Amino acid sequence: MPQPNPADAERVALAEAWIAQDPDPETRAELAALVEAARTGDPEASADLADRFDTRLAFGTAGLRGEIAAGPNRMNRVLVSQAAAGLAGYLLEHAEPGATPSVVVGYDGRKNSAVFARDSAAIMAGAGVRAVLLPQMLPTPVLAFAVRHLGTSAGVMVTASHNPPNDNGYKVYLGGGDQGSQIVAPADAEIAAHILRVAESTTVPQLPRGDFETAPEAVIDEYVRQTALVADTPSAQPRVVYTAMHGVGWETTARVLAVAGFDAPAVVDDQISPDPAFPTVAFPNPEEPGAMDLSFARARQSGAELVIANDPDADRLAVAIPDADSTEGYRRLTGNEVGLLLGWRAARRTAAGAARGFHGALACSIVSSPGLEAVARAYDLDFQATLTGFKWISRAPDLVFGFEEALGYLVNPETVRDKDGISAAVAFLSLAAELKAAGKTVADHLDEFIERFGCHASAQISLRVTDLSRIGEIMARLRAEPPAVVDGIRVQRIEDLADGFGTLPPSDVLRIVLDGGGRVMVRPSGTEPKLKVYIDAVGTDGSVAERRAAASDAVARIEAGMRELIGD
Repeated sequence: MPQPNPADAERVALAEAWIAQDPDPETRAELAALVEAARTGDPEASADLADRFDTRLAFGTAGLRGEIAAGPNRMNRVLVSQAAAGLAGYLLEHAEPGATPSVVVGYDGRKNSAVFARDSAAIMAGAGVRAVLLPQMLPTPVLAFAVRHLGTSAGVMVTASHNPPNDNGYKVYLGGGDQGSQIVAPADAEIAAHILRVAESTTVPQLPRGDFETAPEAVIDEYVRQTALVADTPSAQPRVVYTAMHGVGWETTARVLAVAGFDAPAVVDDQISPDPAFPTVAFPNPEEPGAMDLSFARARQSGAELVIANDPDADRLAVAIPDADSTEGYRRLTGNEVGLLLGWRAARRTAAGAARGFHGALACSIVSSPGLEAVARAYDLDFQATLTGFKWISRAPDLVFGFEEALGYLVNPETVRDKDGISAAVAFLSLAAELKAAGKTVADHLDEFIERFGCHASAQISLRVTDLSRIGEIMARLRAEPPAVVDGIRVQRIEDLADGFGTLPPSDVLRIVLDGGGRVMVRPSGTEPKLKVYIDAVGTDGSVAERRAAASDAVARIEAGMRELIGD
C-alpha cells in the first residue's frame, strides 16, 4: 500500500486552511478529496497538491488566467477575492488625497465569470472603492469602453478569452493617464505585491464586503452608438455569416450592425448563444483547426460572401472568404491579412483628413507583419512596432489603427483602448460593402494590396509543451548557439530583446533577420504553454502571382529550417 509523502504534511495543512476560507462548495469538495487521497500516499494526488500549493498563479501584465480549481495556482473564488482586495489596495494607495477611487467590473459567459465579478465588486466596495458592475454578461470591449466612458480609475474583466472551457481569467485596465489601457509595468508588480500581502495576512471571510452599483444600460447603448460610427453608410450589402463561438458577442454585434445600417447576417445557430461548455469546438478559438467548420457549412448553405467570427469574449475577429481551391469552399484569412487590409483602410481615411491638419500613426506588435510599416510609409504616417499585446499597442502615440497577428485589431482608439472584435468586424464589413459596390471582392483587394505594397507572407509554429522547462531550454540554446543559416538562407543578425532593444522594453524575444527580407521572431507564449515562432517574408518583384509565389516559397523554407532548429 502506498505510504504518505512526508513533504505533503505542510501542503495538507495549507490545503485545509484554504478549504476553511473557500466560499465555493465545489472547489472545497474537490480539494478535500485531493487531500484525503494524498494522505493515503496516492502519488498522483501528491503531485497535484504540489502543483497547486508550491507556487501561486502569477499576476502580471496579462492579469490572471488559469484552470478553475482549488488552490493558489488555480482560478477560484479565494484567489479572485485576494486579487480584488489587492487591486483595491493599489487604487487607494494611488488615489489623489481626499478622492475615492473607482472601478467598473465586467464578465463574460464562462463558468464562474459572474460570481467572480460579483465577489470582486463587493470586496472592492468593502475596501472603500466605488465599484460598478456591468448590468449583464458582455464582451470585453464593452468593459474597456466603460472604463473611459464612466471615467473610472480602473476596470476588471473576468474572462479567459479563447482558452479551454475550464479556464477563467482576470484582466485589469487603468483609467486616468492610462486612458483605459491594460496594465503594464510597474503597475502589475505593485498590484501583485498588494495581492500577496492580502493572501498572507487575511482570510476571505475577513475581507469586508460593501454595496456596489450596477451600471445603467445606457453604457451599452453608447458603446453601440459609437462603434457603429466606425462604418460608412453601406452602399451595398454583402451576404454574411456570423458566429459567436459560444460566447457573448452576438447580442452586442447584432445591435451595432443594425445601427450601422447592415442587414442581419445569417448565424451559426449552434454557436450563437453563450455556453461555458463550448460543446461544438475542441478549443473556442477561431484560429484552431476545425473551429470554423460550422461557420463554413452555414456559409455554403447561404452563399455567403464573408464569414465573421468572434472569439468567446468578442475581443478578437476572424474573417473568411470564398475560396474555390479549399475543400471547405472558404478560407480563413490570416490575422496579418486582415490587419493589413484594415490598416490600409485606416491609412486612406487618415490621409483624407491630413489636409485638415490631422496626422496619425499605425502600430502593430513586433511579431505581426512588417507590411503595415510599408503602408505607413506610403501614406506618410508614423509607424511603431511594440511588444506583443494591446497593453503596448494601445499606448502608441497618435494611434489611428493597431493590430497583432493573433486576430486582434484596434480600429477606434478614441473609443476603446484595447483590441475589439466587434468594431473590427464593422470596419471590415464596411470595407467589403465598399468593394462590392465597386464590383470587387475581398480577394481582389488582397491582390491590389500585393500590387501596391508587395506580398507579405507569414507563417507560425506553435510548439505546445507539457514541461515548461523545455521552452527555456530552447531559448537558451538559440542564444548560446545562434544559427548562421536557416535552411540555407544566411542570417544577417540576431537581435536579443532580453535587455530591451531601441525603444522596446526588455522581453524574452529573439528576432532573426535573414537575407532577402525574411524575418523570424521566437518567444514563449504569454498565456499558454507554447513556444511561438513567427515567420515573415516578402515578394516585391514581378506579377501578383510571382510575388505571392516568391514570398510563399521563402516562408516555407524558413519554416522548415526553424522546425529543425527548435526540434519540432
